[in-house]
Amino acid sequence: MAEHSPPLSTRLRWSLFVVLCIAGVFNAMDRPIIAILKPDMMADFGWSDSDFGDLAAVTQFSAAFAFLFTGWLVDRLGVHRAMIAGASAWSLAAMAHGWAMTTAQVVAARIGLGVTEAVQTPLTIKTVATLFPPDKRSFAFGFATLLAGAGTIAMPFVIPALAVAVGWRGALVAGGIGGFAALAAWMWLARGLSQLRERTRTQPAEGEAIAADSYGPMLANRATWGIVGAKALSDMTWWFINFWLADYYRKEFGLSTLELAVPLAIAFAGSGLGALLAGWASTRLLERGWSVNRVRKGVMLVSALLVAPLPLVLELDAFWPVAVMIGVVMAGHQGFSLSIFSTITDVVPNAKVGRVTAFGAFMGNMGGVAISLVTGRVLDAGLGFVPLFVFAAASYLLALAWFQWLIPTIRRDAGALGVAAA
Repeated sequence: MAEHSPPLSTRLRWSLFVVLCIAGVFNAMDRPIIAILKPDMMADFGWSDSDFGDLAAVTQFSAAFAFLFTGWLVDRLGVHRAMIAGASAWSLAAMAHGWAMTTAQVVAARIGLGVTEAVQTPLTIKTVATLFPPDKRSFAFGFATLLAGAGTIAMPFVIPALAVAVGWRGALVAGGIGGFAALAAWMWLARGLSQLRERTRTQPAEGEAIAADSYGPMLANRATWGIVGAKALSDMTWWFINFWLADYYRKEFGLSTLELAVPLAIAFAGSGLGALLAGWASTRLLERGWSVNRVRKGVMLVSALLVAPLPLVLELDAFWPVAVMIGVVMAGHQGFSLSIFSTITDVVPNAKVGRVTAFGAFMGNMGGVAISLVTGRVLDAGLGFVPLFVFAAASYLLALAWFQWLIPTIRRDAGALGVAAA
């Protein structure tokens, strides 16, 4: 790092991070958009539930495959260059939906989006590990998820109106335009910051150079498999809810696309608030001297217990209690996920954060592929949502058991502590 580089102020850290999170909102919005606009797309292309499940699976699989490379890319490029490359690529992929006139073209656009949006997750985790000290990272993750949730809350209100005005293709193109706007803001904030460009390219400790560029030692580590296994099991439920919640509301309560706005907003509000609360609680407990092992696993247990009552929604006839319970389930997922991501920054050297995060996201997306394929066929077979909700309720407790087996005690790695100078 150049000796004359000015320090990154707290205000600049948070400004950069907020812009990154806003870019992430536009990155993530295309998946729920597909669920919201499902009837319009099915009418245009004559799809069945299995066809829609296959489309979701194709998107998940392309993202999963890309995660095998995007973590390495983020580690090699650093935060600044990865932001430029990633935001440009996923924004162009989102805009490509505007030219999708056949099923094959929709599939191609979804594959492109899945591949390019896979940059965002390792980029966000590495940014947190770079800009914030260890005890503050949980709150940063929670804030990021809250901001993403706020954007997602707006979608059920904004997207139907956009679809009426410019069609479902135009609604998807809007995500790409927003991504480029966020990238422009990032470039403006980061102008002249050689420190950001260099410090985000983490230098490995002496003797770590080979390990930093190799997947072998990472895959031989029990902690890696504890993280990615828990991620795969818990993300099955996350992707199930993201892709199929709107369909559940339509089938069980007869809601139209416009009427979906409020219940979906409740679900994503629960998601954002759950993440913020889990991040705040984790930070406060760590500041009070609780061990990182006790904090991470305690939050995971509470979160798993919040999801466990999910099958009870099938016994409720009233719509609003169902909507609130789904919001609580979404809060539970985000608390659980936040602890997994925080654990990555605790136990993984900074030079490897991108790759471990991306490998975890790969496994999570493969779980999404599996649940998308299974869900479409379960519904076409007339089995309804019961077996799917029962599995979802158990998935987090299974994930925690796996996590505990492979990581009996979480201890911070010395290589995970370094951040950009204050």
